[in-house]
Amino acid sequence: MPTHFYWGNDEYSLALAVDRLRQQVVDRAWQDFNFTKIAAAADSQIIEGLTLAITTPFGNGGRLTWLSDCPIGKKCGEEVLMHLELCLHRLPSECHLLFSHPDKPDSRLKSVKLLQQYGEIKEFSLLAPWQEEAILQLVAETAQGYGVNLTESAREFLAEAIGGDPRRLHQELQKIKLWLGDRQQAPTVAELQQLVTASGHNTLQLGQAIRQGNSDRSLLLLQELLANNEPPLKIIATLVGQLRTWLQVRLMLEAGEKDDSRIAEFAELGNPKRVYFLKKEVQGLHSQQLWQALQTLLTAEVALKTGAEDIPTLQTTVIQLCQILATGTEGQRPNARG
Repeated sequence: MPTHFYWGNDEYSLALAVDRLRQQVVDRAWQDFNFTKIAAAADSQIIEGLTLAITTPFGNGGRLTWLSDCPIGKKCGEEVLMHLELCLHRLPSECHLLFSHPDKPDSRLKSVKLLQQYGEIKEFSLLAPWQEEAILQLVAETAQGYGVNLTESAREFLAEAIGGDPRRLHQELQKIKLWLGDRQQAPTVAELQQLVTASGHNTLQLGQAIRQGNSDRSLLLLQELLANNEPPLKIIATLVGQLRTWLQVRLMLEAGEKDDSRIAEFAELGNPKRVYFLKKEVQGLHSQQLWQALQTLLTAEVALKTGAEDIPTLQTTVIQLCQILATGTEGQRPNARG
């Protein structure tokens, strides 16, 4: 199909997909003429891109017109919709039109229905740290793409060391392939430990250390995250999601709920099997503790957004969280969905 809509927050994988599409469609010798990227945030830029997209390509190969950061999947005025419909009707088979945007398109919009009718909509979203099976699958598929044979234990090591960061995964596999050379034997975990820095200690692992009230380990994990350029607000956001899930599960247990499916629905979990592990994680904690910890995180988020220094704010917050979850607090029962 000559029409594509790529969306998601995995900028690296999205960029790789765009590059693959460009190589498939555009003749390298004619790339300067037949590949165009337009930052199409405004209606006039979108219309410009749609007009260019139906232009016959020069020389050999096809044409690819890329409208990046295009909000057509979230809002679309009548003029843009008219030009879009005309473009999709007239788009030659050798001309490919690509839209991209971080946000998921709204399937209720006429523009999105047109895109679904005439092309493909593809998601490129970063994997959450708890999506362990999906991360293992990503490691396996990416390694296969590089022709690197990995044992199950090696895949597990890379998944834990790197997490769901596709950019770093590609970099590490490139390094491993170069190190292997002509060797056919799969690298051992011990060899990978020498090659790959196990900086995959992710924010969820930090959350687990905080849950245990282990301030020393928590501060070490925080230091490692910051050393690996993990954005402070992303650390806070992940911890907020983790604490919120624990709180919702704890509230259901305190209410006497035993059905894992109902707990999963209340906690907005896609996989009810996670409830088994979550119940173990919140064992010994009280909703009041989790609620105060969540409030502490939200206070830290506001502080960071209003100019507070990153490292001292995060360090102080981590220590406070460890104290709260280790000793217990008094508080009022919250609304878990609030």
